[in-house]
Amino acid sequence: MLDHLKAYLKNFDWLIFLPVFFLAIFGLVEIYSVALGQEMVDLLNFKKQILFILIGLACFFFFALSSFHSLKSVSRYLYVLAIIVLLAVLFFGQTIRGTKGWFSLGGFNMQPVEFVKIVLIIFLSDFFARLSTRVKTVRHLVVSAGFTLLLAGLIILQPDFGSALMLISIWFIMILLSGFKRKYFVFIFTTVAIICTLSWFLFFKEYQKERILTFFNPGDNSLEQGYNVSQAMIAVGSGGITGKGVGFGSQSQLKFLPEAHTDFIFAVISEELGFLGVSLIILFFAVFFFRALAILKKVRNDFEAYVIIGASGLIFVEMFINIGMNLGIMPVVGIALPFVSYGGSSVIASFILAGIIENIAISAKLNY
Repeated sequence: MLDHLKAYLKNFDWLIFLPVFFLAIFGLVEIYSVALGQEMVDLLNFKKQILFILIGLACFFFFALSSFHSLKSVSRYLYVLAIIVLLAVLFFGQTIRGTKGWFSLGGFNMQPVEFVKIVLIIFLSDFFARLSTRVKTVRHLVVSAGFTLLLAGLIILQPDFGSALMLISIWFIMILLSGFKRKYFVFIFTTVAIICTLSWFLFFKEYQKERILTFFNPGDNSLEQGYNVSQAMIAVGSGGITGKGVGFGSQSQLKFLPEAHTDFIFAVISEELGFLGVSLIILFFAVFFFRALAILKKVRNDFEAYVIIGASGLIFVEMFINIGMNLGIMPVVGIALPFVSYGGSSVIASFILAGIIENIAISAKLNY
């Protein structure tokens, strides 16, 4: 056991761990800064985030240094468990900001959908890995889509369209790199167009429609639905090269910017640390993604390859959408900036994904 641990630590990939660790520290600093702007300084969120990061780090090392392949053998059971949990949150969950998607546990709120994303990655990786030597047909495409849409549908019932979109993004990224014929994607895009059209008229609530319309013209209603986006864009643009300094951002400190510690923390970083701070954030993400792609070339089997594609793909899409929300080029769908935004479930789930990639990296080195 000790020799096994020494071998893993000797081959530890620091270019996976350090970027996500520094991203978490960046977020912690800005959450502290946002707390300073409150009338009565309350560091509760800051203290909670420290705890979330510590739990996330523990999960990172647990998954990085344990036997990851045991998850493959129980992927189907994990999928069934995910369905049970999503059903349970609909009946027994707590409603926050209009979404019934949290369990309240001893003063902390846990959002199970963040961990369902991980389950879907493992389940689809196992599913596609079993097809690696076979011709992939429309049936395989439809079956994998069905498994994904079942989970996404339960999440939409909360309603949480942003998280449902993330599950569909995981599936799309994985099929895109799974060797399906190009003609199948015409079918996918046609189906998506039909679903989006029907959803607009049958399922979307007024506030969700307003968010989408605001995306196309945030300045048109900047005092109401477009307020968040307009304030975020002001904050991003006012930071300049070096920023105004931690604790001195006018939009965040004077509370013009809503959800400054969660959805719009990138705008806070832009305002207070400027272009240089934003560049560091982008650099840390870039190092992480480039390293994950480098590991992809050395993996031992298709299952590991699909897991890296799914895990890094999910983190990339969440990063892209969150930054896009802050820049006004993406609709506001409540997606956190991985490792940076406040939130226990998001931070812990992100560290678990990074830990799984770290595990595959170590295994690749040991068997190279």
